[in-house]
Amino acid sequence: MIRPAPVTGVWVRTQAVAIVSLSLFAVACGSSSSRDVDTENADSSGAAVDKYVPEVDEGLGASIAIVIDHSGSMKEEAEGDSRPKFVVAHEALEAILASTDSFVARHPDFPVNVGLYRFSSRVTQMAPVARFDREKLRDALNAMPEPDGGTAIGTAMDSARAGLYRAGTFRKYILVVTDGENTNGRSPRRVAQEINRRSEGAVRMYFVAFDIDAERFAFLREVRGEVVGASNGAALRARLDEIYRGKILSEALDAGETLPAAADTSRTPPPPPTPPRP
Repeated sequence: MIRPAPVTGVWVRTQAVAIVSLSLFAVACGSSSSRDVDTENADSSGAAVDKYVPEVDEGLGASIAIVIDHSGSMKEEAEGDSRPKFVVAHEALEAILASTDSFVARHPDFPVNVGLYRFSSRVTQMAPVARFDREKLRDALNAMPEPDGGTAIGTAMDSARAGLYRAGTFRKYILVVTDGENTNGRSPRRVAQEINRRSEGAVRMYFVAFDIDAERFAFLREVRGEVVGASNGAALRARLDEIYRGKILSEALDAGETLPAAADTSRTPPPPPTPPRP
């Protein structure tokens, strides 16, 4: 008969070390899985994603970041027009600057900030989001070089968002004019989701799809944004006016006496009604 080996102190200690090691390995695996699951709520450094923090004190008014596509395809002729698309787009943007001029003249006490960004493979701030100045914005528009390169829509959106948080108003808007799909940098859909989440809905996003199917940007509806199509220059001008004057400025002014829900920390629910006496 084979007798079992005696249990020694060395054997007990060996088994105990093995059990502890396995336990630590299981905990480590569990921690790793938690980090993997939460990558959607973390930035590139691994830190938890918090809401955006304004760089200045904020108040009533509206801040608008106009973001225009200056990729190589914008040199092509616009439909029904002998001019390049970027020239047609600049003309349409001139028209909304005139609309803003009229709006500011009628509402001098309502702060309006406007900035201008262009993007191709990279993003360039042509004018910071600051108190509306038609001449400075027109000069910035005219200073843009000829279109060239790829289409970094998502990166441009994030750059515009950063400018809005330096502008000093609760109400913030991104208005993008583009004729193509994203080819460089971050996905515009993921950026839109991140902006919506981290701004708690305070940044509204609008796209004008110029000479491209607007449904390619349907993801904006998931974050309370909006996209409209424009097949030619006349339609582009009409759609820009519809969004800029008919939605952005009208909404901002209509809500001018109230704060967006995310910014109003003093708002408390009304008391329950007093029941009638018998």
